[in-house]
Amino acid sequence: MADEKLTGTKSSRRKQRKKKGMMTARRKKEFTYRGFNLEQLQEMPFDEMVDLLPSRTRRSFRRGLNEEQKTTFDKIWSGKHEVVRTHRRDIPVVPAFVGRRVAVYNGKEFKEVEIKPEMIGHFLGEFAATRGSVKHSGPGVGATRGSKFMPLK
Repeated sequence: MADEKLTGTKSSRRKQRKKKGMMTARRKKEFTYRGFNLEQLQEMPFDEMVDLLPSRTRRSFRRGLNEEQKTTFDKIWSGKHEVVRTHRRDIPVVPAFVGRRVAVYNGKEFKEVEIKPEMIGHFLGEFAATRGSVKHSGPGVGATRGSKFMPLK
């Protein structure tokens, strides 16, 4: 009887600890990019914003985009189209693109991508993988000398 009383109190204490642990709710962390939040990045002049980007992306803008890139860049920037389809995988993502949808060609099909704040500074092609994982099955007929003779089961 004394044992039952001890286990009862232990289990009740364990339940209370479990309840206490569940009460803490996680707060969503606000997005920042190099110390600036998304609103500040979108209001920032383009030249200042480019200075915050990684070196490869910065170099793309410094050298200038070619005509095809500029056309696609302007289409995405304007936001007139619901989804912009493009073969241009080398367009850098800027804060003005956040929330827009772009369908990027991966060599076989267009992969639709919704641009999120975490994608700033990357290229569109990084979000439409060109190589998939290969799934191999067993050897086919004629693969080896032994597979020539099929069992009659």
